[in-house]
Amino acid sequence: MKAVFLLGPTASGKTEVALALAARFPAEIVSVDSAQVYRGMDVGTAKPDAAARSRVPHHLIDIVDPVEAYSAGRFREDALRLVREIHGRGRLPILAGGTMLYFRALTRGLAPLPPAQPEVRAEIERRAAEVGWGALHEELARVDPASAARIKPADAQRIQRALEVHRSTGRTLTELHAAAHMPALPFEVLKVCLEPARRAELHERIEVRFRAMLRTGLVEELVALRARYALDAHMPAMRAVGYRQAWDVLEGAASAATLEARGVAATRQLATRQLTWLRAMDGVRRYDAPAHGALQAITDDVARSVETALTPPAR
Repeated sequence: MKAVFLLGPTASGKTEVALALAARFPAEIVSVDSAQVYRGMDVGTAKPDAAARSRVPHHLIDIVDPVEAYSAGRFREDALRLVREIHGRGRLPILAGGTMLYFRALTRGLAPLPPAQPEVRAEIERRAAEVGWGALHEELARVDPASAARIKPADAQRIQRALEVHRSTGRTLTELHAAAHMPALPFEVLKVCLEPARRAELHERIEVRFRAMLRTGLVEELVALRARYALDAHMPAMRAVGYRQAWDVLEGAASAATLEARGVAATRQLATRQLTWLRAMDGVRRYDAPAHGALQAITDDVARSVETALTPPAR
């Protein structure tokens, strides 16, 4: 049994490539995106449109409400089940997305991390309001240098989580990740990475896409979500890039005139983090997408690797 992992930073063209592969092979697409799981969050997550989802079966899209949590552990269980089911239908699973933690959970297992601790988290946020996230990053560097080296001083969400884990367990993220179980996957994997060689081109694609999100109603979508659900800024769904910046505008914490610039900057930072993860991965076939000819090269490569594995299910 084989599966394709299609990885890449945001706006690198993963959806286009996944649909091209599904046009060539009998395939189904499993979303590896921590924001596309949420119902009603369509514009800001760049979900495949209805036409694409009608042509090719998609999974793990629109499965929970924005007030709910969806964890890497739950993703791993869902993804393993879906791969089995897709194989059972004699089709090729294509796991496509940019949530690198989900790929890590699937391939390397999960560290025994504690659940969120609201009181600890609130105390960390109060401290950040007093001294700034830079100072809390310095605190993290004292207790967990390895995590601090991976986390940028401006990455408030990851600093908060690392400190929360340490304060609630007395152990560092580094220690807990080292204790993660690494079970072998029950299928072979072809890892395909879209890694634009020209960072400026990726930045331009990010800017164009975020402008399109604003034009097609990102803010209006968030207004509707806030009217429908009892949301707050600390929920995982509202921490998604784009929604977090739009939330600040609706709360009066930031000017609407700065939304585009802040959203583009946050998306570029996300892409940088994703590329850092990707460059540390081994066994990956890397393509300069969207370079001319890359799509054909990818589909040919996948064909050589998986066509012999695509046989009709036993009757």
